[in-house]
Amino acid sequence: MTRPRPLSPHLQVYRLPFTAILSISHRITGVLLSVGLLFIAGLLVLLATAPDGFSLIQSGMVTLPGRIVLWLWVYALCFHACHGVRHLIWDSLHGLNKRSLPLHNLVELATSVILTVGAILLTDGQGLIGHSTP
Repeated sequence: MTRPRPLSPHLQVYRLPFTAILSISHRITGVLLSVGLLFIAGLLVLLATAPDGFSLIQSGMVTLPGRIVLWLWVYALCFHACHGVRHLIWDSLHGLNKRSLPLHNLVELATSVILTVGAILLTDGQGLIGHSTP
């Protein structure tokens, strides 16, 4: 007796296309950026209310975990922006054929990494809040 086949694809059998994974990642980065903006708004309130707020924030952000979180947030911003530009291109009915999707996936990821690395280089590796010596 044969076993009945499943009626819908399961995650163990079905493999999501890379474009779908990027789409899901775009939604996740949008949520993370929203949470990050709430955090930044809270930091601005702390800066406005606490006399030593800036030094407190700076001491936390120059640590390795603080910089890692900051650069991941910057990468999420760059990735989200690149995916948004990709959707604007799709809205103009360009790049929708199946052959060009893998190339566009790679261009989107490479551009987001290049923008993030460019931001790191522009800050001389000090981080967005790091201090430099004269």
